[in-house]
Amino acid sequence: MQSVAIIGAGAVGSYYGARLAEAGHHVSFLVRRDYESLQKNGLVVHSIDGDIFLKKPNIYQNSNEIGAVDWIICALKSTSIDSAEELIRPCIQKNTKILVLMNGIGLEEKFQSWFPDNNIFGGLAFTCINRTNDGVIEHLDYGPITIGHLGDKKSEIDDAIAIWEKVKVTVTAKPSLRLARWEKLCWNIPFNGLTVTAGGVSTQIIIEDANLRHTAEMLIAEIINTANTDLSHIHSEYKLDTQTTTHSMIQRTSEMKAYMPSTTIDFLAGKEMEVATIFEAPLEIANQFNVSTPLLELLTGQMRSLNNRKKNHIQM
Repeated sequence: MQSVAIIGAGAVGSYYGARLAEAGHHVSFLVRRDYESLQKNGLVVHSIDGDIFLKKPNIYQNSNEIGAVDWIICALKSTSIDSAEELIRPCIQKNTKILVLMNGIGLEEKFQSWFPDNNIFGGLAFTCINRTNDGVIEHLDYGPITIGHLGDKKSEIDDAIAIWEKVKVTVTAKPSLRLARWEKLCWNIPFNGLTVTAGGVSTQIIIEDANLRHTAEMLIAEIINTANTDLSHIHSEYKLDTQTTTHSMIQRTSEMKAYMPSTTIDFLAGKEMEVATIFEAPLEIANQFNVSTPLLELLTGQMRSLNNRKKNHIQM
């Protein structure tokens, strides 16, 4: 049994934390929004892979109360990245490992700068999970996690996979974390972006509309060009294949239930969206290497503009 702190117990953090607890790990949830509801009603997960009910989850409003743990899973929205170090530090000891289960690129490097003596991993969840009410999580489809190590050490990745052995989650290892991050962006950028700019629609609308689907495919191609240039720059032996990756992203999205990504839910709720790490950071890399990405540039500008309106409380 491992001790695990979930920092960021939203939909994703709560779901994977519940699965770890179900398997017998000692899981503590840092809760900011749902505390009273969780205290009264427990954590409820409705899942295609089997429901979970934690009657008395280990919930805390302050990470000092959690203390040092074996594993930290940081599932904060990237909009809260500036709070991450302060929230995590009380849970750190010499051998604590950190899994960054967040969207975007360049995140693990931030964590390493804060905690240089700890092993940092990146986790990429391909799943459809929403929080439908306080303390209630809906797991609609998919659910696997891909894990990589910052530094790409195989022995460390093996240790990271081991904690999930008896957990009802499919976990696979990627030999290159940078590759895995780019691969996830091949989904996050088109489907988080277009579901917002098309008016707050589901992924199904993007797939069924020929123009939107074509735009998604062209965006994926731009991201892959950027990814492969970036991977070449760091002398990586890996690269993404445009045809294979595009087919995979479109096929998996076609097969999933109609789903609104978290960015779209935030947009419709008038909340700040994860624009910096999902859109702006990849565009900065493209510009750095002079990779032509006209669609990414346009989409990023649209997302930035919409985000600024939300942040400034301007009536749309």
